[in-house]
Amino acid sequence: MGQHEESEMKFTMYLLVLICIIGVGLLAFVRFAPSDPARWHMPITETNSRNMMGGSIRVTEVSEAALARVDAAARALPRTDVLAGSVDDGRVTYVTRSKWIGFPDYTTIEYSDGLLKMHARLRFGRSDFGVNRERLERLLVVAQEG
Repeated sequence: MGQHEESEMKFTMYLLVLICIIGVGLLAFVRFAPSDPARWHMPITETNSRNMMGGSIRVTEVSEAALARVDAAARALPRTDVLAGSVDDGRVTYVTRSKWIGFPDYTTIEYSDGLLKMHARLRFGRSDFGVNRERLERLLVVAQEG
């Protein structure tokens, strides 16, 4: 093997190592990036249910007790933690992380004036592949049980 080929091989190895380090760094950032409640724990202004590319909103008429039921169901979801709020406040925001990489999704539920509003959305990327819509559909069943 000539000196030129050896130099090319070393360069390729260094490049692969650099790509791996950048990839691991990006994955670590996604998993450990702090969640700012001031950004995610906001009132839901929508008045109609709808689906977006990176999330969903559900609005339904239910009794006030539905908020506590949905809160209990949301807290029981795998890899889900409360970010801010409480049932007593009338609004709670949760962070649910994907199983392998730890992508965070944010779900806010609030109750006022006979309406339960739920907004689930992703933080990173452009599409959530429907996981936020599916989460809200499961929580909506719980909300309407009473």
